[in-house]
Order: sequence, then C-alpha cells, then structure tokens
Amino acid sequence: MSKDINIADIIVLLHPQHSCDDSDKIERDLRAHNGVISVHFNTTEHPHAVVVAYNSNVVTSKEILAEISKCDKEAVMAGL
Repeated sequence: MSKDINIADIIVLLHPQHSCDDSDKIERDLRAHNGVISVHFNTTEHPHAVVVAYNSNVVTSKEILAEISKCDKEAVMAGL
C-alpha cells in the first residue's frame, strides 16, 4: 500500500464585492473539508485570492471551488 500523498495547490479568486465578507469563515469551512491541507489569504497584497493546498487523492479542485462558492457564487479558479 502506497503512502504517497499527492499535494496540489490552487488559487481561487473571490469577487471583490463577494457576499461573504468573513475570510475566516471561508478558511474554517475549507480546513474542515476532508483532504484540504492548508488555506491562506494574503490580505495585504491580494485580499480577494485564497491559496489552497490539498490532497488530490481525497478532494478535487471542483469540490474546493464548490465549498467557496457557498459564500461567493462568482469565485473562480485561477490555477497555480
């Protein structure tokens, strides 16, 4: 049995006027999602971008975007 973990990173861009002004809530919800390893907003330089590292064997980028879309329907994946 392989113990390899496939870690992927994505950037999701939130709409500047997104309806969920609570970045902490987005971070908490993502961190609670199985397979998400880390979540990071850089509020100083890019306040509307969130970087998510995740185990691609457990969760997909589409599932991560769906979780963020609960707060911001206009969020888009930018890649990494």
